Amino acid sequence: MVAGYRKSGDKTSGLYKGWKAFNNAPYQSGTHGGRYVNNYANAVAEVNYGKYEDVGKMPVGSVLAKDSFAVMGNGRTAAGPLFIMEKAFAGFSPETNNWKYSMVMPDGSVFGVTGGKGAKNVEFCHQCHVAVAEDQDALFFLPDEFRK
Repeated sequence: MVAGYRKSGDKTSGLYKGWKAFNNAPYQSGTHGGRYVNNYANAVAEVNYGKYEDVGKMPVGSVLAKDSFAVMGNGRTAAGPLFIMEKAFAGFSPETNNWKYSMVMPDGSVFGVTGGKGAKNVEFCHQCHVAVAEDQDALFFLPDEFRK
């Protein structure tokens, strides 16, 4: 998966596997197309993100990555998108709580980036995350049984 994501040129796609992983096994995410996902946070984000629902406000420079894959009917797997959230500076995008959403496809093509090419394609990310914007800085967390 990483080799495909890296073709995007997005720096996160080549770095995230070296970051702290927060799940003990891949888990199925209904909000990410029913794919199985893994959660990673960079060094800026890991302390706050590890507080889960008590996260507070994430610091600028926090980057969260969620790679994904699907399990087909024949038991084979297929790589899915890499979902990225990056906390930007105040004023970057007030309507997204200053989160930059990006989606990188398995072949390295970029589906969309908040404030950039294909921005409309990732509006649904914030439309979902806004439900927890006030209490959890627009972050959802993995199920308890998959937390490290």
